Amino acid sequence: MGGGFRVKVGGVKAKILVVDDEPDVLDLVTYNLGQAGFQTLTAADGAEALRKARSTAPDLILLDLMLPELDGLEVCKLLRRDPKTSAIPIIMLTARASEMDRIVGLELGAVDYVPKPFSPRELVLRVKKRLEKTSGAPPKNLHVSGALQVDVSRHLVTVKGRRVELTATEFNLLTLLVQRAGHVQSRDRLLRDVWEYESHIDTRTVDTHMRRLRDKLGPAAKYLETVRGVGYRFLAEGS
Repeated sequence: MGGGFRVKVGGVKAKILVVDDEPDVLDLVTYNLGQAGFQTLTAADGAEALRKARSTAPDLILLDLMLPELDGLEVCKLLRRDPKTSAIPIIMLTARASEMDRIVGLELGAVDYVPKPFSPRELVLRVKKRLEKTSGAPPKNLHVSGALQVDVSRHLVTVKGRRVELTATEFNLLTLLVQRAGHVQSRDRLLRDVWEYESHIDTRTVDTHMRRLRDKLGPAAKYLETVRGVGYRFLAEGS
């Protein structure tokens, strides 16, 4: 494994849940992930995906968009609403590669989007990159600004001592802004650093997430400043 990447989390193999109703795709993906040193679980429909995600707590989910029972977008939405699964990174796999599908998936909390057909090698590299980013030690674990506390290591946000339930994307967006407090972050840069996309995606995706994040933070939303025509900035207490 190049670049010092470890496929273990807490001393055990990183666990990947692969969700697809095509047996050939499941076999291809699980084989290549297994060869790369990952532990894999599979689900063939949306209902089974939800059950396994909640019972096994995988480190990452590869989720097909077109599924029986519940489609991938609905599964993603339900996983993000559940505190037990809200922080699990989700990479969507789909033959529906329209921009709208991609935007909806990202707005629901997916961290990446891989169109079919895909290269198994590229998919494995994307999984590694995402887990490497997730497991990397942040510069600082606890950020406090007035009534707002962001505990990166525990994936916990509180306002006046009360927990705020955020999706993985909302949490990553807030954490990035907090860690770069005082510095304006353009919408394009946020797309690159939070969603890992090189523009070409409607920057309204960022605005939509910011609006939802502010709604959830309530009084602590005052720390999230809109810089008109540019992007956003976190203003820490007393700055």
